[in-house]
Amino acid sequence: MALLDGALAKPVPPVRKLITERLLLRVPEPGDAQALVALLNDRRIAENTLRIPHPYALADARAFINSANTADGEIVFLITRKSIGVIGACGIVRLSFAGPELGYWIGVPFWGLGYATEAARALIEYAFGELGDEFLLAGARVSNPASRRVLKKCGFKWIGVALGRIRALRVSVPIDRYRLERRQWHRAWIDQKEI
Repeated sequence: MALLDGALAKPVPPVRKLITERLLLRVPEPGDAQALVALLNDRRIAENTLRIPHPYALADARAFINSANTADGEIVFLITRKSIGVIGACGIVRLSFAGPELGYWIGVPFWGLGYATEAARALIEYAFGELGDEFLLAGARVSNPASRRVLKKCGFKWIGVALGRIRALRVSVPIDRYRLERRQWHRAWIDQKEI
């Protein structure tokens, strides 16, 4: 799943660290370039995101790091584990034509361990809390059931299908579109705590 282009100019608070039970979400640093290349040079990630090129070179990682959190309204975190280092990335971009959109990717060696859901929940809480967003959008390729499960576990509701252009594949593919309202998110957390 990737963040989309077309950011809306809206001031956002300085990006800070987000801490979950197992993860630290933090700003990308120059020393992260090699780790990003090692993870992102896997075609399986690129073919499920909109903006990640394939092959993924050191120059791509450096450009990503240098531009992270500099575009108006775009917020980027690297997903890290203390004992492992970088395992993925997530963020929010403010789309001028639709609204704030959540995106994420996890390195293939870390698929299926719940990291995407844990990171997405932290990012959602940040968006609805600190950023004051009223809703979030997200998308996942129709051929990516794992990403769709992450969004559903986070409370997102399916709103339709659209075409998205996959940079690595140079084709447009169907993308399931999702939306999460702030009131749905807070209600879901209250319901979970009551169980």
